[in-house]
Amino acid sequence: MFEYFHIDDLYKALIALGAGVVLGLERELKDKAAGLRTISLITLGSALFAIVSYRMGQPNQEATRIASYIVSGIGFLGAGVIFKDGVTVSGLTTASVIWVSSAVGMSIGFGQAYLAFIFLVTAFLVIHFGSIINRIVPSYKRTRMLMICLAKEQAHLRNTLVAKMKSALLKVDEIKLAAKGDKVYVYYDITIRKGKLSIFENFLLEEETILEFEL
Repeated sequence: MFEYFHIDDLYKALIALGAGVVLGLERELKDKAAGLRTISLITLGSALFAIVSYRMGQPNQEATRIASYIVSGIGFLGAGVIFKDGVTVSGLTTASVIWVSSAVGMSIGFGQAYLAFIFLVTAFLVIHFGSIINRIVPSYKRTRMLMICLAKEQAHLRNTLVAKMKSALLKVDEIKLAAKGDKVYVYYDITIRKGKLSIFENFLLEEETILEFEL
């Protein structure tokens, strides 16, 4: 009725816990939504699912059936920590850590400890040294949300303003138009060359048709 105890299971649980601590500690120190406990539980749970999947599916050669559902299920968990505020998206790194921790836990559960270790170390290096690489090779562009306010009788001039702005912008898309009283508010999703940000700001300050703006 009950399986005999396997000492390997204890080793797998401890290794999965250690991997979760390594991946989750950095998220915990940065006070992210998915921290040390969450990542550790994900690696442990994934390892357990992999162990059960392997043992239950082995007679029918379907050892990966349960494990395949971990891949789709962990996607929903990762999506829960991604937030979008205008053009700003946060939580992508945390979601990626959740995804990798699940894969590492599954590898440990299937007995591929060395494979899990290689990817654990690689993920650790990317997480901890990625910001240094970003500073060494900075991005040449920035994505912003731009709001401009025009007098209602001059709202038709917004296309002319867009044509003027394109000299400093890589991309400009109108995403929202709102009217309040005698004013019209236009919202744009813009991508600007980093070196031309100050020039673009001066243009917004000096353009007479723009009553207000927010960048």
